[in-house]
Amino acid sequence: MTGPGALRALPAGRLSELAAQIRRRLVDTVCARGGHLGPNLGVVELTIALHRVFDSPRDTLLFDIGHQGYVHKLLTGRHEEFGTLRQASGLSGYLCRAESDHDLVENSHASTALSYADGLAKARRLTGEQDRAVVAVIGDGALTGGMAWEALDNIAAAPGRPVIIVLNDNGRSYAPTTGALARHLALLRGAGAQQSQVTGANVFTQHGLAFIGPVDGHDIPALENALRRARSLHSPVVVHVVTVKGQGYPPAENDDADRFHAVGVTDPVTGRPATSRPSAQGGPAAVPRSWTSVFGGELLALAGEREDLVAVTASMLRPTGLHLMAERFPGRVFDVGIAEQHAVTSAAGLAMGGLHPVVAIYATFLNRAFDQVLMDVALHQLPVTFVLDRAGITGPDGPSHHGMWDLSLLSVVPGIRVAAPRDTARLRELLREAVAIGNGPTALRLPKATTGTDLGALARMDGMDVLHRSTRRPLDVLLATAGATAPAAVQAARQLEEKEGIGCTVVDPRWIIPVNPALVHLAARHRLTITVEDNIRTGGFGTLLAQACTDTAVTTPVHSLGLPSAFLPHGPRDALLARAGLDADGIAKTVLHARTALTTYGLTPNTSPLNDTRRPQ
Repeated sequence: MTGPGALRALPAGRLSELAAQIRRRLVDTVCARGGHLGPNLGVVELTIALHRVFDSPRDTLLFDIGHQGYVHKLLTGRHEEFGTLRQASGLSGYLCRAESDHDLVENSHASTALSYADGLAKARRLTGEQDRAVVAVIGDGALTGGMAWEALDNIAAAPGRPVIIVLNDNGRSYAPTTGALARHLALLRGAGAQQSQVTGANVFTQHGLAFIGPVDGHDIPALENALRRARSLHSPVVVHVVTVKGQGYPPAENDDADRFHAVGVTDPVTGRPATSRPSAQGGPAAVPRSWTSVFGGELLALAGEREDLVAVTASMLRPTGLHLMAERFPGRVFDVGIAEQHAVTSAAGLAMGGLHPVVAIYATFLNRAFDQVLMDVALHQLPVTFVLDRAGITGPDGPSHHGMWDLSLLSVVPGIRVAAPRDTARLRELLREAVAIGNGPTALRLPKATTGTDLGALARMDGMDVLHRSTRRPLDVLLATAGATAPAAVQAARQLEEKEGIGCTVVDPRWIIPVNPALVHLAARHRLTITVEDNIRTGGFGTLLAQACTDTAVTTPVHSLGLPSAFLPHGPRDALLARAGLDADGIAKTVLHARTALTTYGLTPNTSPLNDTRRPQ
């Protein structure tokens, strides 16, 4: 199969064989590389039908989120490269404009495809290209997002502007779809089981949209027939397709289907996570714990101690660790669907009602609810705690999933307090401190990584932890770290002392927003301060500390080391951090470069009384 043209020329009798081959390739590759397995197994026949009925890229196929785009990749000339999926310099785990003309949209945040489709259809009408179809594939989970309904409202208002909306209904996103829409779609599926098509009124027809379905999403002839009918209408239409997540792969069908939504390296036969090596006792290696699981366990413990503690998530109960609390306290955990804006303002309402909500959300998805954090929570000084999972570099998920903007966004929110735990002991400690704050919002940043050894402190000073203090020239350089960057900073400090004779102090502020005045004072006692953060440098922790030093007339130069203001590619997390200079070697090189530059231009403030090395540490 070399492309959609060859697929359209393939005899119908061979399509079942092709679908089976695609499923085998999906299982083999995704189990070896990690990625979204269940969603792609569920759309094999649907994607085949789409490419047989429509002429991509002349006809535009838009896949909401894009995590179900692997089959699309295989059918659009990327079969040979598919083994590089999610690997550095290989195929993206989502759609990617640089890979193919068949990928028009690569934003992998949910509920956006219908808005893209609305705009494209308008453009086609204005440019006289109405013979080019616009097709948007959206899941029932993504349809819970408010933006999707804003788009539907506009699409339905223009009957002469054809958009074909393919509703891929499998009853779930990361987990079973929640809300009244889920119940309505279940009724439509039930009615469809009694007859070939639903003919009565439903939420879509009441909006003025034509409606076809439900259609068996694993019956290629039925799918092709429905899609051709939809195109012939020349008006906005919903094609309701019913699929099974994980279809054709027994572990996904017989086990928890949502566990196969996204998998790591997996045994393709059993569907269980693969172990990399045996333990010292000869048995299977223990699977390292994730930061997410540690958070989930600690929140459960806190929920048992405090009846006012509730939790909110946006269709990501298990990925954010809230499933543990939901199992024990189901009435106190609210999954609002893929609706981050609603999640935050609903949490504001919970706080106004005397509760303390914990909103668990991916850092990248907090971007979507910034106005709600600012105006609905912070303006009212409400006690809402945001736990931002996947903060910093996420690794193989790519540019739209790196959590590298949250500190910059939150830094402008009046009254918010943001913590960045460096290890799991601090995670537990800081979470307890956060939910104890009752006069404003708080946030915690958690990396996408497995937990390591806890990094103890030499001393705690005004709420900050001193992690390293050089015995030689102790006041040369201050390394101020944010969260998980701390171990690399300590290692860099040791390298600088042993190899270069440069004395370093490493401090973990724990709470990084607002800047602790004691950190400003500590910076004043050093010749150079380097901040280390896994957020973009613009508006981040380093920017805040530099501003605080300026405001208090501290002359110590502050150099910010963080992520570049760019859309970073997918790749191993450690490699991407190293590329940004956020490993031990990179931090050490930054110190040497900054120190050399200051000396070259005569800017080292050796004569300032604030930098007097005779002052006690």
